[in-house]
Amino acid sequence: MIIEINPLHPQPRLIRRVVEALAQGAVISYPTDTVYGIGCDIFSKSGIERIYQLKDRSRKKPLSFVCSDLKDISRYAQVPDHAYRIMKKHLPGPYTFILEATKEVPRIMMSKRRTVGIRVPSNPICLAMVRELMHPVISTSANLHGNSPICDPKEINLKMGKVLDLVIDGDALPNVPSTVIDLTGEFPYVIREGKGPIDWVA
Repeated sequence: MIIEINPLHPQPRLIRRVVEALAQGAVISYPTDTVYGIGCDIFSKSGIERIYQLKDRSRKKPLSFVCSDLKDISRYAQVPDHAYRIMKKHLPGPYTFILEATKEVPRIMMSKRRTVGIRVPSNPICLAMVRELMHPVISTSANLHGNSPICDPKEINLKMGKVLDLVIDGDALPNVPSTVIDLTGEFPYVIREGKGPIDWVA
């Protein structure tokens, strides 16, 4: 099922409809400020298992998730002062930050290093959804194993609609992933360069 939501001014009743589905364990596709994501409620173990299966993704490759703001991040990750200053300056934005996980993060979500990848995208639909749900949402690119991310929601619905419970149409997006930066050390370390500028990284 595909549902059209205004990308600049998300309709609250439609956001509630999406959140009701997420609360019941749905796996959905939704827009971010980079590419379309596939996700579910972070506390839906069955949803997470479905995402690993449909992406044919190794359990050794942990999934990132979307938080609503810095306060929300601090529930799920240990945020030292230097990391807080960096995230305050660059979020919401097209970055995935790697941080050490807290005990709030489900075990299925963590790497052997006990780290997590966290996003706060500057996308009104995405942020409204996470705020209404009051839980983080899994974030992995909308693509099938080995293929490039699909950035048109109608194409996502055509190719993946049978394995997803819901596809949000928030307009097509450019195919540029987030910049991934590890903040677990004393200095930020760029893991992947993407949409987010890295000229501020020493």
